[in-house]
Amino acid sequence: MSTLAYVGLGSNLGHPRRQLARALSEMSRLPRTRVVAASRNYRSAPVGGAGPQPDYVNAAALLRTELGPGALLARLHEIERRHGRRRHPGEARGLPRVLDLDLLLVGRRRLRRSELTLPHPRMHERAFVLVPLLEIAPAATIPGRGAARRWLRGIRGQRIARTRTHFRRGVAGRVGRNATPAATPGRR
Repeated sequence: MSTLAYVGLGSNLGHPRRQLARALSEMSRLPRTRVVAASRNYRSAPVGGAGPQPDYVNAAALLRTELGPGALLARLHEIERRHGRRRHPGEARGLPRVLDLDLLLVGRRRLRRSELTLPHPRMHERAFVLVPLLEIAPAATIPGRGAARRWLRGIRGQRIARTRTHFRRGVAGRVGRNATPAATPGRR
């Protein structure tokens, strides 16, 4: 049975727009998975990093997948590795990254494991997650927190602006538009 999953994409090293476009293309080739929609790209200020670093380019993607959350996360980490990302135990948050793929929502699942928490535990606090997510899923709901839209007030002070998108042919049929009227996780 397939489910809807939302992925946050981010990069601030090595041609970030190109990194995101390539990652979307690779996600479209995952087994039993289809990219349904992708947001436009947004430039955002780094959050929580130590010291100065370049702005991030962020986006969100909606996938329809038959993979379970753990298997999907493992595939996303493989894509990160192919782009040169190396994860290390105890790695600090907010460091510059060539590619960061965060599994935000999988259906209406709530999960707490050492390697994966659903929904993503800080997604409601981050403009670089909420703004692209709401572009493709205006009615998105965060399990345990309610409508994603209601968290916008709390992120008003975070700098984020739309930027150019490096399109890759054949990735998502709907880039930068609402995916479907039923784009909330778990609905078909």
